[in-house]
Amino acid sequence: MTDNLPVDLKNIILTSLDDDQAEDVLCIDLTGKSSIADAIIVASGRSQRHVAAIADHIVRKLKDAGVGKARVEGLPNADWVLIDAGDIVAHIFRPEVRAFYAIERIWTGETRHAAGAA
Repeated sequence: MTDNLPVDLKNIILTSLDDDQAEDVLCIDLTGKSSIADAIIVASGRSQRHVAAIADHIVRKLKDAGVGKARVEGLPNADWVLIDAGDIVAHIFRPEVRAFYAIERIWTGETRHAAGAA
């Protein structure tokens, strides 16, 4: 019975991102920092089509691994696709959208003015 086997969500997602040549992949460990997930993965695709393909492949691989409950938001526009796989949340952006929202700064503690701060 495969329902009781542990699934390494982070590895599935990171491998899929690597296979699809996602850019600027960042994995942020949230253990002890938040109850929403154990980790957030942020990555970029080169275009809307690339972002959509990356997200679609992740969802397929999660489903093949028995994680059919992943929720997906933003796929029709493919500017920013969020995949909530439970313990891992993945965000795939077009580069301009990622730069605008800069969500990784929320979790890493970086600020826009950190480089210029005295």
